Amino acid sequence: MKCGFYSILSFLILFLGVLDSDTVFSQSAEESSGDVLKDLQVNYGANGFEFRTNDNQYSLQIQSRFQFRYATPGDQDPLSFNDFDDNPGNVFKVNRSRIKVGGHAYKSWLKYYWEYDLGQSNLLDYRLMIEPWEFLNFKIGQFKVEYSRERRISSGAQQTVDRSILNRAFTVDRQQGIELYGRLRTVGAVDFNYWFGVFTGSGRGATENDNKDLMYFGRLQWNVFGENIGFTGSDLSIHEKPGAIIAVAGSTNTSQHTRFSSSGGGFLEGYESENPGQYRLNQANIETALVYQGFSWQSEIHWKKIEDRINLRATNLSGYYLQAGYLAHQSFSWWPKPLEIAARYASYTPNTRVKSNLDELTLALNWFFKGHRNKLTMEISEFDLETEDMGIKDELRFRIQWDISI
Repeated sequence: MKCGFYSILSFLILFLGVLDSDTVFSQSAEESSGDVLKDLQVNYGANGFEFRTNDNQYSLQIQSRFQFRYATPGDQDPLSFNDFDDNPGNVFKVNRSRIKVGGHAYKSWLKYYWEYDLGQSNLLDYRLMIEPWEFLNFKIGQFKVEYSRERRISSGAQQTVDRSILNRAFTVDRQQGIELYGRLRTVGAVDFNYWFGVFTGSGRGATENDNKDLMYFGRLQWNVFGENIGFTGSDLSIHEKPGAIIAVAGSTNTSQHTRFSSSGGGFLEGYESENPGQYRLNQANIETALVYQGFSWQSEIHWKKIEDRINLRATNLSGYYLQAGYLAHQSFSWWPKPLEIAARYASYTPNTRVKSNLDELTLALNWFFKGHRNKLTMEISEFDLETEDMGIKDELRFRIQWDISI
């Protein structure tokens, strides 16, 4: 399977060379650094500070982002009965502190991006995007896989303080590999985005997998009304016409991990033993999203099967969430224009053969000082865990967060 991955990489390199071998990868002696910088433009916009040459051959965007969060009692989602009893009290922290750098070089369609987490000292993203056409593009490096909308949306562009209880169990998160993607559309309802990727399948920071297998991923998205609404929460642009998507995604992987996060590969409860190639993961997701006149909607339905090849057992996991938000000044003149109200319900079943279910109900308010770039979010969540042998446990949590990008 590794041969297939290297074949794809070789094809990509050959593709670039044939496409623009004379201009993309060659720079004459006359194009010194002084010549490149002499007509430099400096601006500040949606991607922070931007440096760009007049001929648009080069651009550099630099942005910093911070999240300041207060939570009580504690900040972590409960997973077991012991988590409900463990009350750490009040929490105040800088939850995220990041530097983002992006732009393009040589050609406007040869793009780059990297993101560094200052607090954790982790290089989160580093990728090169080759996007000469709408219907066919390539991406290589380490990045978030577009498996689920909730995870793909930046933590700074969400409607709630953080993602739902489903994210921990079902996200594919960041992986290292290569991806083919694009948009196929004609007149009418034929409007689709697609993604197909091959990855090491070991998570962020892992330069190789622990066995000979690779992770394969695919996503097909139908843009119902002829608009790709992208990966962002809230309808801040106030769509006069509805925009909606319906998407299906799937992933398969064999490794020592049963879950992924920004920290890399990890394990779910009951799968603490991690041996190379021990677990086969097959998972699928169906999702919807809608934006219209200040109203936004998104939902996901997840299924995941874990096959333990050493202990010879299989477990099915399932879950779903429903989320909606509304900028209510569209209906009520007295409602403040920067204020959005949002709600989410999520349900997670860690083993479909056992009566055990974790539910989340969250109500949130967003005050947008400058869209998602500068906003204050306040939320209250209720968690309910029900098991057949231990009964029901519940907990309330309050969080408030200031997210600002500079």
